[in-house]
Amino acid sequence: MELRRPTLADKATILDMIAEFEREESAMDGGIYSKGMDYEAWLEMNLASEISLSLPEGRVPAIQFVSFDEKGQAIGFLNLRLRLNEFLLRVGGHIGYSIRPSQRGKGYAKEQLRLGLQEAKAKNIHRVLVTCKETNTASRRVILSCGGQKETTVSGIESYWIEVHHE
Repeated sequence: MELRRPTLADKATILDMIAEFEREESAMDGGIYSKGMDYEAWLEMNLASEISLSLPEGRVPAIQFVSFDEKGQAIGFLNLRLRLNEFLLRVGGHIGYSIRPSQRGKGYAKEQLRLGLQEAKAKNIHRVLVTCKETNTASRRVILSCGGQKETTVSGIESYWIEVHHE
């Protein structure tokens, strides 16, 4: 699996993945993409978000990543927030992620989160907050397998901290 920033060359595979999320009515966690959005505008929005340019109210600087399989098919989203605000401390955490419905159950989420943690470490974030809904047992397993230590459950949202150490 490769986790990287999306490019113009990825347009077809990413739009195909988004369409699958929409068809399946599945949460696209970690994918900041509004229905009907122009792909090129989305790429520009991602860059602006990363460098803290024109952030909407309540947003923090973040890096939008997409994961790809060995054939170059987009298989998931991961959004790395470079700092936390009050909302993210309660609900979203540093990392939001999802795997497209047709690719779930294959170990991709664990690998994607592991790679996201490496990206956090590269940005000097060594204590990473990851959250999931209390009912999302698959996400809980992924977080625990990556070293998550549960802190709280509030309003159906579980919060886990993952220590990312220097190697």
